[in-house]
Amino acid sequence: MRVKIIDAPGGNVAVVHSDSPVITDGQSAIEFALNVGERLIAVNKGAVSEDFFRLSTGVAGEVSQKFVNYGYRVAIIGDFSGYASEPLRDYIYECNNGGHLYFVDSEEAALKKLVGRR
Repeated sequence: MRVKIIDAPGGNVAVVHSDSPVITDGQSAIEFALNVGERLIAVNKGAVSEDFFRLSTGVAGEVSQKFVNYGYRVAIIGDFSGYASEPLRDYIYECNNGGHLYFVDSEEAALKKLVGRR
């Protein structure tokens, strides 16, 4: 796992890249965030278990709730167009219009979401 800290006007943002999933459930999500050490986190999609993207597993809800409860704002960076699930597309849409979890296609878009809203 590689972590780069960006000093942004709205606060430090940790940009994290991992070649394997480090977020697999609620507990691992909190451990991940604590290890990163910043409240604003951008992470590549590969760091998130594929179970997260199958809403029926409950992982997305569990992880999202942990981030909200502990005050983290997270942007997941990747290409989400390959998912055919309408409920997942709706979930991504709702998250992107909320205040804690975002799905974006680039590091630049992640920074805009994370430091552009307070």
